[in-house]
Amino acid sequence: MALLSLLPLLFVVGTAAGIGWSASAALIFRPRVGELLTNTVLLVVITVPLCAVIGVGGAWLVERTSLSGAGAWGAVLAMPLAIPAFVNSYAWVSAIPSLAGLGSGVLLATLSYFPLVYLPVRAALNRLDPALEQAAASLGRGPVRVFFGTVLPQLRLALLGGALLVGLHLLSEYGAFALIRFDTFTTAIMDQYRSTFNGSAGSMLSGVLMLLCLALLVLESRARGRARYARIGSGTPAPPQRIRLRGWQVPTQLALLALGIAALGVPAVVIGGWLVHGGAAVWRVGELVPTLLQTLGLALGGGVVTVIAAFPLSWLAVRRPGALSRLLERTNYITSSMPGIVLALALVTVSLLFVPALYQTTALLLIAYALLFLPRALVPLQAGIAQAPQSLEEAAQALGRRPLRAFIGVTLRLVAPATAAALAMVFLAVAGELTATLLLSPIGVQTLATQFWSLSSEIDFAGAAPYATLLILLSAPMTYLLFRESARASTAGAPVDESIPSKPESA
Repeated sequence: MALLSLLPLLFVVGTAAGIGWSASAALIFRPRVGELLTNTVLLVVITVPLCAVIGVGGAWLVERTSLSGAGAWGAVLAMPLAIPAFVNSYAWVSAIPSLAGLGSGVLLATLSYFPLVYLPVRAALNRLDPALEQAAASLGRGPVRVFFGTVLPQLRLALLGGALLVGLHLLSEYGAFALIRFDTFTTAIMDQYRSTFNGSAGSMLSGVLMLLCLALLVLESRARGRARYARIGSGTPAPPQRIRLRGWQVPTQLALLALGIAALGVPAVVIGGWLVHGGAAVWRVGELVPTLLQTLGLALGGGVVTVIAAFPLSWLAVRRPGALSRLLERTNYITSSMPGIVLALALVTVSLLFVPALYQTTALLLIAYALLFLPRALVPLQAGIAQAPQSLEEAAQALGRRPLRAFIGVTLRLVAPATAAALAMVFLAVAGELTATLLLSPIGVQTLATQFWSLSSEIDFAGAAPYATLLILLSAPMTYLLFRESARASTAGAPVDESIPSKPESA
């Protein structure tokens, strides 16, 4: 998998070598690249902290305060994952056609991606031993000092893992920013390939994008440090003491309501309005049903292939940490930050040169999905394996079970919730994947995302509305599964072997 993940890098390097280093430098060091670099860096620098604040704040309100309707708000804060970013952008552009530029990009990206921070932070907060907070409070610290001095350091690993995923999504997102005419490296690469098919210019832009991805990985690794947060046992059985909001109850409810309206209400109202405007004519069942079935099959197939590929990498990173496992793991993050079209072109080139039978097949498309979304499976799987005590597996072997039977009977069962979460995350990603699917899908195969994009690009917003509706309805159950399994894993209270870091290297 690590070698396959290097294909886009080899593709970019091969293109640079083919045109010469002087020509490559001329394509990189020009004003247009500086403009794209400024836009992309500002987008990441502004959006990631906003997602972190909303994700951590939402998790803390739901799990540690007297927030009315905390259970309902907990689900609402996770549901934006069911709405692809380009569908969110379509809804907001329909409501406010003047949306454009950096501010609009930050708004749409924040509304789409803050759940990537909220879910892991809420799970970590749920597993945090309340005795730590009680001890800090008994020393005279107020709620604010307890949060920043005791709680937040314990959430650092989950927060950094979610922030890394948000950053990688921002580097690779295309549809959401193309609709609001905000230029990033990804939109520029797509423009190069689709308008002029200038492979050299697009490949050099891809090289700069890979460097940005590496910078994100280094920053996350430095911020994470070598801290370990494992403990033996499930902590204090008593529930945490919730902080009374008192006069802050109404402002907090209004703030969450505004967030819910922006992230969920606007897409729901706009899509519903386009459905009413289009009437029964836009529900072309003969086209919708085959597209829905093909999307479902590809999403499930891509999820299964990706989880199977991610499992050995996750096990190696947790049970055998070291320089090699970190290198193998980080290699996969590079590919996930690349635009789908770069990976797709690399796979097309390799398949035509070495395995022509793979070209224009579903198998090649599933390989692309696995390479693009492997990190989405790595994060929950590594967290699940880290929470499964190795001592239980060793005890099973001591009782006469062979290593494989002990692994399947003990560890694999304990990792089941994390596996379901990984499958749900990849399912959501594949269902909404756009660029690689456009290039690699076999002739006659269409997905809800590609059909939606085709119609919305033609300004047929009413015709695109049914595809957006089905895409959300298809993603909603998996989002709920992800939310439920995340909560179940966080409250299971499985004891953790203190020799294993409770936070895997990738998150």
